[in-house]
Amino acid sequence: MSNQVPSTANQAGLSENAAGGLAYITIIPAIILLLVEPYNKSPYVRFHAWQCIFWVIGWIAIDVVLGISGMILPFFHLFAYGLYSMVSLAMLILWLIVLIKALNGERLKLPIIGDLAEKQAGR
Repeated sequence: MSNQVPSTANQAGLSENAAGGLAYITIIPAIILLLVEPYNKSPYVRFHAWQCIFWVIGWIAIDVVLGISGMILPFFHLFAYGLYSMVSLAMLILWLIVLIKALNGERLKLPIIGDLAEKQAGR
Protein backbone atom coordinates (compact mmCIF):
# COMPACT_ATOMS: atom_id res chain seq x y z
CA MET A 1 0.00 0.00 0.00
CA SER A 2 1.49 3.28 -1.08
CA ASN A 3 0.45 6.68 0.27
CA GLN A 4 1.72 10.00 -1.04
CA VAL A 5 3.05 12.48 1.51
CA PRO A 6 3.53 16.12 0.52
CA SER A 7 7.14 17.22 0.75
CA THR A 8 7.34 19.91 3.40
CA ALA A 9 10.55 21.44 4.62
CA ASN A 10 11.15 21.20 8.35
CA GLN A 11 12.79 23.92 10.42
CA ALA A 12 16.15 22.31 9.80
CA GLY A 13 15.59 22.59 6.06
CA LEU A 14 15.35 18.85 5.36
CA SER A 15 12.04 17.82 3.80
CA GLU A 16 10.11 14.82 5.10
CA ASN A 17 10.77 13.03 1.81
CA ALA A 18 14.51 13.58 2.14
CA ALA A 19 14.47 12.50 5.79
CA GLY A 20 12.46 9.38 4.89
CA GLY A 21 14.99 8.50 2.20
CA LEU A 22 17.91 9.29 4.50
CA ALA A 23 16.55 6.76 6.99
CA TYR A 24 17.38 3.97 4.51
CA ILE A 25 21.03 4.94 3.93
CA THR A 26 22.18 2.91 6.95
CA ILE A 27 20.73 2.09 10.34
CA ILE A 28 22.57 5.02 11.97
CA PRO A 29 20.55 7.83 10.28
CA ALA A 30 17.36 5.87 11.01
CA ILE A 31 18.16 5.83 14.72
CA ILE A 32 19.20 9.50 14.69
CA LEU A 33 15.96 10.52 12.94
CA LEU A 34 14.00 8.76 15.68
CA LEU A 35 15.83 10.80 18.32
CA VAL A 36 16.03 14.27 16.74
CA GLU A 37 13.19 16.77 16.60
CA PRO A 38 11.24 17.61 14.42
CA TYR A 39 11.74 14.33 12.56
CA ASN A 40 10.78 12.14 15.50
CA LYS A 41 7.35 13.80 15.50
CA SER A 42 6.61 12.99 11.83
CA PRO A 43 4.72 9.70 11.32
CA TYR A 44 6.12 9.53 7.78
CA VAL A 45 9.77 9.77 8.88
CA ARG A 46 9.19 7.51 11.88
CA PHE A 47 7.63 4.85 9.62
CA HIS A 48 10.62 4.80 7.27
CA ALA A 49 13.13 4.85 10.13
CA TRP A 50 11.45 1.91 11.88
CA GLN A 51 11.03 -0.01 8.63
CA CYS A 52 14.75 0.43 7.96
CA ILE A 53 15.66 -0.79 11.44
CA PHE A 54 13.44 -3.88 11.14
CA TRP A 55 14.73 -4.52 7.61
CA VAL A 56 18.35 -4.47 8.86
CA ILE A 57 17.47 -6.81 11.74
CA GLY A 58 15.81 -9.20 9.26
CA TRP A 59 18.80 -9.04 6.93
CA ILE A 60 21.19 -9.84 9.80
CA ALA A 61 19.01 -12.80 10.81
CA ILE A 62 19.02 -14.16 7.25
CA ASP A 63 22.79 -13.65 7.05
CA VAL A 64 23.38 -15.53 10.31
CA VAL A 65 21.10 -18.43 9.34
CA LEU A 66 22.73 -18.87 5.92
CA GLY A 67 26.22 -18.54 7.42
CA ILE A 68 25.63 -21.08 10.18
CA SER A 69 23.87 -23.54 7.88
CA GLY A 70 26.78 -23.31 5.43
CA MET A 71 29.29 -24.08 8.21
CA ILE A 72 27.34 -26.86 9.93
CA LEU A 73 26.30 -28.75 6.82
CA PRO A 74 29.34 -29.12 4.53
CA PHE A 75 27.29 -30.36 1.59
CA PHE A 76 25.02 -27.32 1.98
CA HIS A 77 27.95 -24.88 1.73
CA LEU A 78 27.81 -24.35 -2.05
CA PHE A 79 24.02 -24.13 -2.03
CA ALA A 80 24.12 -21.61 0.83
CA TYR A 81 26.72 -19.54 -1.03
CA GLY A 82 24.54 -19.40 -4.16
CA LEU A 83 21.44 -18.68 -2.12
CA TYR A 84 23.28 -15.95 -0.22
CA SER A 85 24.20 -14.26 -3.52
CA MET A 86 20.61 -14.30 -4.74
CA VAL A 87 19.23 -13.06 -1.43
CA SER A 88 21.84 -10.28 -1.35
CA LEU A 89 20.85 -9.15 -4.84
CA ALA A 90 17.16 -9.21 -3.91
CA MET A 91 17.86 -7.20 -0.75
CA LEU A 92 19.85 -4.63 -2.76
CA ILE A 93 16.99 -4.22 -5.24
CA LEU A 94 14.45 -3.97 -2.42
CA TRP A 95 16.62 -1.37 -0.66
CA LEU A 96 16.78 0.75 -3.83
CA ILE A 97 13.01 0.53 -4.30
CA VAL A 98 12.12 1.62 -0.75
CA LEU A 99 14.76 4.37 -0.87
CA ILE A 100 13.37 5.80 -4.13
CA LYS A 101 9.77 5.48 -2.90
CA ALA A 102 10.63 7.32 0.34
CA LEU A 103 12.38 10.11 -1.57
CA ASN A 104 9.27 10.47 -3.75
CA GLY A 105 7.00 10.79 -0.72
CA GLU A 106 5.51 7.31 -0.90
CA ARG A 107 5.10 4.68 1.80
CA LEU A 108 5.95 1.24 0.48
CA LYS A 109 4.96 -1.09 3.29
CA LEU A 110 7.10 -4.23 3.19
CA PRO A 111 5.48 -7.53 4.19
CA ILE A 112 5.60 -8.28 7.94
CA ILE A 113 8.07 -5.53 8.90
CA GLY A 114 5.88 -2.81 7.38
CA ASP A 115 3.14 -3.61 9.89
CA LEU A 116 5.66 -3.53 12.73
CA ALA A 117 6.99 -0.19 11.48
CA GLU A 118 3.48 1.28 11.32
CA LYS A 119 2.80 0.21 14.90
CA GLN A 120 6.06 1.78 16.10
CA ALA A 121 5.44 4.95 14.08
CA GLY A 122 2.12 5.36 15.85
CA ARG A 123 -0.09 5.16 12.81
